Amino acid sequence: MCAQVLVAEDDPKQAELIRRYLELDHHTVLIVHDGRAAIDEARRRRPDLAVLDVMMPKVDGLDVCRVLRAESEMAIVLLTARTTEDDVLLGLDLGADDYVTKPYSPRQLAARVRAILRRSGRETRRERHVLEIGDLVINAERHEVTLAGVLLDCTPAEFRLLEVLAAEPGRVFSRGQLLSQAFGMDRFGTERTIDVHVMNLRRKLEPDPRKPVRLLTVYGVGYKLQDGSADATTA
Repeated sequence: MCAQVLVAEDDPKQAELIRRYLELDHHTVLIVHDGRAAIDEARRRRPDLAVLDVMMPKVDGLDVCRVLRAESEMAIVLLTARTTEDDVLLGLDLGADDYVTKPYSPRQLAARVRAILRRSGRETRRERHVLEIGDLVINAERHEVTLAGVLLDCTPAEFRLLEVLAAEPGRVFSRGQLLSQAFGMDRFGTERTIDVHVMNLRRKLEPDPRKPVRLLTVYGVGYKLQDGSADATTA
């Protein structure tokens, strides 16, 4: 069950560690470092699940939980060093689905995220079957890609790569993130594989593969997918 997960953690190293473990399960992970940004990003991206550190600057995790629960049904996991029964009950009463106390194992957190998504029965982004970016349509149920109504002949690897990119149009993915989320960390030995798939996809998606307007390179970072009707500012 692949979901979009928002992680709000003010410790950058801890946030990155959580990201790595969640991406091993093929989740798309958004990182923010304070409570105000968590609320803003949740409203903008509508993630399937939020992992919230209780002790965050600007707005603490409990208040973020209260706001998000009032506005949506996304799953929420709280992370905190507070271990008293009253603290746990307060978090659950505010609408959290689970409460993980520090120190914790990132593997355990990833397992709890999987359990919550299964238990909640929430429909995640990868289970919504159809992704549309302008006139580009990726149908997961049929395993089909169409462009302006024309069926494209994509390999399974190209299809998986497009699914990851299309789940978050405009987001820049590093090659490592694409390798992990589309294929699993151990599927291929080098990130060069991603470049090859991108080159092949551009031949199928772009009017002129030498001047891409859909599948763009962000130099020094990675790739992003956007509506081809938008002006390309990178090549």
